[in-house]
Amino acid sequence: MAQVFSLQPLLELMQTRTDDATRQLGKLIAAEQNAKSRLQMLEQYREEYAQKMRDASAQGITRMALHNYQDFLARIDQAISQQTQAVQQSQQSTAAGQNHWQEQNKRLKAIDTLSLRHDAKERWREGKLEQKIQDEYSSRKYAVRNPGEED
Repeated sequence: MAQVFSLQPLLELMQTRTDDATRQLGKLIAAEQNAKSRLQMLEQYREEYAQKMRDASAQGITRMALHNYQDFLARIDQAISQQTQAVQQSQQSTAAGQNHWQEQNKRLKAIDTLSLRHDAKERWREGKLEQKIQDEYSSRKYAVRNPGEED
């Protein structure tokens, strides 16, 4: 009978941790993409609004309207700055998540390698045991067929 891999609970724990790290990394990547998408949307909106201001200025607008355009553009710039920081933080979180996932995966592979070696050793042992049984069976069969003959 094959001997149970003594580190099986650890292998299962490492598999669970790696799966958790994979799911977390997926969430971090999605959050980063979302943050980048928001930033891109803000930048695009700013460009459109700036173009609208240029068009209005070319047609002639009041000083108050120009001030309103400039004030709104300043607020958009502030939002872009904040979103740029959010993207940078998200990128750092994603990088940390990747490092965590790599570390968990490295540990899992180490335990899995031990498990594979254990399985190979057990197969070898079982093969040797089966061969021994076959040899004993053959020698008994031979001894029964040829009683009195010596090897």
